[in-house]
Amino acid sequence: MVVMRVMLLCLAMLGTSMLETAWAQKYDGPRPPQKDLVYLLHASNLVPTEAQEAQQQGKKDSNTYIVEGASSSAKTPLAEPIFVLAADKLSPESIELYKFDVKNGKRELTLQEKRRRSGPRALRVTVTKLDTGLYKLEASETLENGEYGLSPSGSNRVFCFQVY
Repeated sequence: MVVMRVMLLCLAMLGTSMLETAWAQKYDGPRPPQKDLVYLLHASNLVPTEAQEAQQQGKKDSNTYIVEGASSSAKTPLAEPIFVLAADKLSPESIELYKFDVKNGKRELTLQEKRRRSGPRALRVTVTKLDTGLYKLEASETLENGEYGLSPSGSNRVFCFQVY
């Protein structure tokens, strides 16, 4: 019984030591040159997303957000893209991911005031802290080919990219 307790205590101490070592390791990947701009991570390269201000048009029970241009200049072949953000004023936890519809040469997203089952919804994003002020954002589901935007909740600022 005593031997078993000693073994459990040793295992617990080893586990704590390993956990501290894992937390002590610093992120050594590429760092964004500009704060508050979301970058696509492609291997060891960072590709800046297209930062835009979406124009908002309100109707009776919906809001449509419009971004000029039919496609984004930031492109990725990855169906589950990874992003890196050096946050200063942006809160990474507030960032939402949406898929745009392309209409009349513009990217559009219409959100209903009252949520409907068939309407657009924010896609899941996982946020991981890499270092002080440095975060990794990952699409938590497979994205179809198309136009997308990451946007802080309650803001018209949008970071656009295309999955091809």
